[in-house]
Amino acid sequence: MITGASSGIGAAAARLFAAEGASVVLMARRQKPLCDLVDEVRAAGGRAVAVTGDVTCPGDVERVISVAVERFGGLDAAFNNAGWGSRGTDLHETEDSAYDQIMDVNVRGVWNCLRRQIPLMLDQSTGGTIVNTSSTAGLFATGALAPYVAAKHAVLGLTKAAAAEYGARGIRVNALVVGSTFTELTEASAGSGRPVAARAIQRRLADPSEVAQAAAWLCSDRSSFVTGGAVPVDGGCSAV
Repeated sequence: MITGASSGIGAAAARLFAAEGASVVLMARRQKPLCDLVDEVRAAGGRAVAVTGDVTCPGDVERVISVAVERFGGLDAAFNNAGWGSRGTDLHETEDSAYDQIMDVNVRGVWNCLRRQIPLMLDQSTGGTIVNTSSTAGLFATGALAPYVAAKHAVLGLTKAAAAEYGARGIRVNALVVGSTFTELTEASAGSGRPVAARAIQRRLADPSEVAQAAAWLCSDRSSFVTGGAVPVDGGCSAV
């Protein structure tokens, strides 16, 4: 299961996961790019299905999980990638509506997914693995909008709490600490103070496929002893 799958990191993950043999259930709000992506994956020989929905709506998340069970027999891995940011403004000038939207998508969205993915994985003898998308904004203030910094800190907190609660029961939960990546969200957030890419040792934006590679590793048995982690995919931002 991949949320935020219609573009950027989510779409790159869909292509990569399918190419590595996973059956992917893709969720996003925008129907056409999501369906186009499914067509692309199937044309390349992969197995994919699209479910249009919003991670802030519990019923939509339940619907996606039901499709995963009906079409593919269960849910082995989930990449909770959907997120939302905005142009930076000073905290005291940020509208309550902006705070609500950012917290709803980035925090409640992950919460809604965890609340519904974990029970299914507990019922499976094989358990499962979950990856949440956080950000360097989850480690330090980046010049981004204050609610976004708070939201991405919260994603790391949820990740660690879930890992601690369910690690002994066969479920691994990790987070990606993502630096500036060339996506539609990054473009929409342009101009929000000092760009994170300026902090990166590699002095460039990540390609979405580079982040997808890290997600694929965390979702695979190759990372079987990794849980509760905040794995940096940030070009060295968190090192300086």
